[in-house]
Amino acid sequence: MIAVPTEKKTGSDNRVGNAAREEIQEQGNASALEQRLQQVLSGVEGVGKVQVMLMTGNEKSTFGFGNDNSELITGVLIAAQGADDPVTVREIQQAVMALFQVEAHRIKVIKMI
Repeated sequence: MIAVPTEKKTGSDNRVGNAAREEIQEQGNASALEQRLQQVLSGVEGVGKVQVMLMTGNEKSTFGFGNDNSELITGVLIAAQGADDPVTVREIQQAVMALFQVEAHRIKVIKMI
């Protein structure tokens, strides 16, 4: 019989693990939202191919979603093939404003090559 010593996890170790798991989950949520928005926008007439990037106010991680105001979406970057048409750009901005309650100056739509 072999005895292997095990370390007892402290409360701080558990908190670090929980924080890491939450960050991974938040990034997954952001990625899922980006993908859904990308899918919807690419189906809109005149938009063409699209790439979406969502930014949050959470300084600890790139993405975060939750009830805390520091984790709300603070900016959206969209690269779209149809961004050379001002009407298409306005349609994209209005859709993002409606979905995420983000002000127009926090949404940037650029032409994708």
